[in-house]
Amino acid sequence: MKKMVLGGLCAILLSAVSTLAQAETIRIANHGQAGIDAMKSTVERIEKKYGVTVEVIEYPAPDKDYLTKLLTELGAGNAPDLFSIPTTAAVADMVEAGYLAPVTKEFKAWDGYANLYDVAKELAVSPDGETYVMPFMLGIQEIYYRKDVLEKAGISTEQPKTWQELLDRAAEVKQKTGAYGLLFPAGVSWGSGAFDEGFQHLLVGSKTPQLVDADGKLDLNGEGIKDVFNVYKELIDKDLMPTQPLLGPEPWVVPKYQMFPEGKLAATTCGSWCYIFDWGRESKNPIPDVTKVVGTWTVPGQSSGQYVLANLAAPWAVNSKSANTELAIKALMEIGSIETQISYAARIGNIPASTDAADNGEFQKLTELVPIHAAAGNGVFLKQASGFGTVSEGVARATEALLRKETDAAGAQKILVDYVKETLGDDMVK
Repeated sequence: MKKMVLGGLCAILLSAVSTLAQAETIRIANHGQAGIDAMKSTVERIEKKYGVTVEVIEYPAPDKDYLTKLLTELGAGNAPDLFSIPTTAAVADMVEAGYLAPVTKEFKAWDGYANLYDVAKELAVSPDGETYVMPFMLGIQEIYYRKDVLEKAGISTEQPKTWQELLDRAAEVKQKTGAYGLLFPAGVSWGSGAFDEGFQHLLVGSKTPQLVDADGKLDLNGEGIKDVFNVYKELIDKDLMPTQPLLGPEPWVVPKYQMFPEGKLAATTCGSWCYIFDWGRESKNPIPDVTKVVGTWTVPGQSSGQYVLANLAAPWAVNSKSANTELAIKALMEIGSIETQISYAARIGNIPASTDAADNGEFQKLTELVPIHAAAGNGVFLKQASGFGTVSEGVARATEALLRKETDAAGAQKILVDYVKETLGDDMVK
């Protein structure tokens, strides 16, 4: 009889424990319908595998508004257990603030670790040597150009080998076709894109190829930085890139979604997503036969070298104040799965960080992305440090002044340096 009672009590206890486990909730912050849709199957898998409820909290869609909301919630201690970070530049600052839980041990033990591109693993390591994010997707950026426009005008489509060759090509486009020759995102309205999608492309091939010195200080007075601003100044002064649209509230709309498809802009920096969403099958203004008429150049260095920019595309992280950090980290590893990577690739157009995605039948259907995925092995990047978010804002302000023709390259560099010093303190800048 005692055995039966004890057995019954054990069954009741196990049932209660099971019920509690089922009732446990992981809160996830996400933004934008495409991102929410991309995570749907992963959310279902986490719920089934760990017996939890995943609550998806939708934050504001524009990256800048999303990050502002996320940082506010983290500062107040109310942020969800898991969240994406829209720009790599914000990661080091969030680590410095103590917002992210370290996941180095779990990440290296994860069964997908060995198959990640080296550049993804390297990008995931913070200045303190720890890993705090899941680098499941890569943003691979190059220069995209209208092959058909150049060929029709008798202009070479060969890879430019230096900055000067790139500028000369842009000038030839303007002279022979009347179209703008080249766009590098710039200005305050473009936000972090002025740095992520523009400035850093040139910086890695300059005399100042990195912004962080051995002591972790920001090297913003280097000659290469002024040289980069000079490229912007020449494009602006010679009317080789559209400037008026960049001063408006949504600066990417006119040049990228109207002028480029119409052939009024011949070349622009962009990422893998552009073949699908900006000008391809998911675009509101598609370019017919986009992969045939739009080609890519790597970004030339100042005097030599070719660069393919690699960033972490909205990496995911665990809130250091999560009520169940261990469970949240397990969920983070699920986000790194091939299934999730391909779901994001299909809906957002970024590149899977795993090399074995190339063997996946569903990924092979994304024909626009397959060759770019192969190029990811040659990706280069800027080493991150605390303060990069401020540098990004400083670049936006400096390029805004150039767009308005209020300063020269040296003045733009001073705007950047002064802004970072005022925000972070003089001792942060070399």
